[in-house]
Amino acid sequence: MIRSNLNFEKYIQAGLDIGTNKICCAISEIDVKTDTVRLLGIGNSNATSINKGAITHRDNLIDEIENAVNEAKIMSGVSIENIALGISGEHIRGINTQGAIAIGGSQPSNVQTQNEITSSDVKKVLDLAKAISLPMDRDILHVLPQEYVIDTMNSIQDPIGLSGRRLEAKVHVITVATTAATNLVSCVEELGLRVDNIVYQGLASSLSTLNDDEKNLGSICVDIGASTTDIVIFYENGIQHTATLGIGAASITNDIAVMLKVGIDEAEKIKRTYASAKASMSSPDLEFDLPAENGNLKRKISENRLSQYVEARMVEILQLVMKEINRANISEQLTFGMILTGGGSQLKNLSSLAQEITNMRVRIGTPENISGSVEIASEPSFASAIGLTKWKFDDDDITINNGELSISNAFKKVRTLFKETFTNSFLAKIAFRFNVKIVIFKIF
Repeated sequence: MIRSNLNFEKYIQAGLDIGTNKICCAISEIDVKTDTVRLLGIGNSNATSINKGAITHRDNLIDEIENAVNEAKIMSGVSIENIALGISGEHIRGINTQGAIAIGGSQPSNVQTQNEITSSDVKKVLDLAKAISLPMDRDILHVLPQEYVIDTMNSIQDPIGLSGRRLEAKVHVITVATTAATNLVSCVEELGLRVDNIVYQGLASSLSTLNDDEKNLGSICVDIGASTTDIVIFYENGIQHTATLGIGAASITNDIAVMLKVGIDEAEKIKRTYASAKASMSSPDLEFDLPAENGNLKRKISENRLSQYVEARMVEILQLVMKEINRANISEQLTFGMILTGGGSQLKNLSSLAQEITNMRVRIGTPENISGSVEIASEPSFASAIGLTKWKFDDDDITINNGELSISNAFKKVRTLFKETFTNSFLAKIAFRFNVKIVIFKIF
């Protein structure tokens, strides 16, 4: 197998998106020279054993993951050993913090004796920035630089090679519940796969759907899943704010099931076929049949009446998104507006409703800049899985790993839990091999 190593001109990268309703595995070939992604295969499996990031039935989830992975392997003709794992849930937290150091020591300096900034200086200032107090059950998932400041010069993306007396780093830190990460990884690694990276799913979706201008000039990526909605706000090529809402498209399905007194599967079909996110764009004259209730005759309901239920819930979700934008205090900088992605974004006329509620530009985000079997993964629901295959380490990345710097406290805990949990020698061997990379990187 071709390993994910930048020493190769091309390498294979696999991504696994575990959602509430669907598990998706994507396998791509990455061309390092051209920075292009060719999709080789994709596999899907129904998900019944996870809800809002929490596993409800471990054995069933392992089987469902295996089905998705095997389908992707058969389609691609590639055997994989390593994988990037997406994670989401209400336990995800994002905060902004900063740190500063004297360059070349703490002694007084002047212009003539200013020191050149090295990668070691960048490591030190990022280590200081991420030295935040966390509860025992939480750990750092990502440390994402927003900007560097050298003395009075700000908005610097890469300070290495520049000179100064003081280096400051402003970063966005994403934290995760250790137990949630541990449980997910253990399910995947029981299949003989090694989890190389755990990636916030909202971040993965933005990788596949946003362009450089959107990241630089300001935008918000909103990934609407079944039970969660991931929010990532970009400005000046840095992530300014992240949040995960404990509500998604499944809430709309449940509303339909309750209001129309139908099963969940039937409600999902009705939503996909007849529902509009904006009731005014549906017809009160177009009716469709509902299943008979208690042996009575079939019922009818108009698309407009159905859409009223749908719009009410969708407005609630969008209002919660707007609260996060207000919390970030960055609405005026979102030049490119909102990019909606994920399975929930496929609701008809959603972009029109979102534009009306948010008063900003809105588009539906689909996977971009990929080749190969694009036609089978062109929908927004594949954004996260394909984004995971695009997750990479650039030459400028600083990787916290047990070889180069040191493994983070987060996944020291995870490895310890694996050792204590698995007593079977084979499983223990697999579990102890767990080596998750946490990336501190220059934003895309």
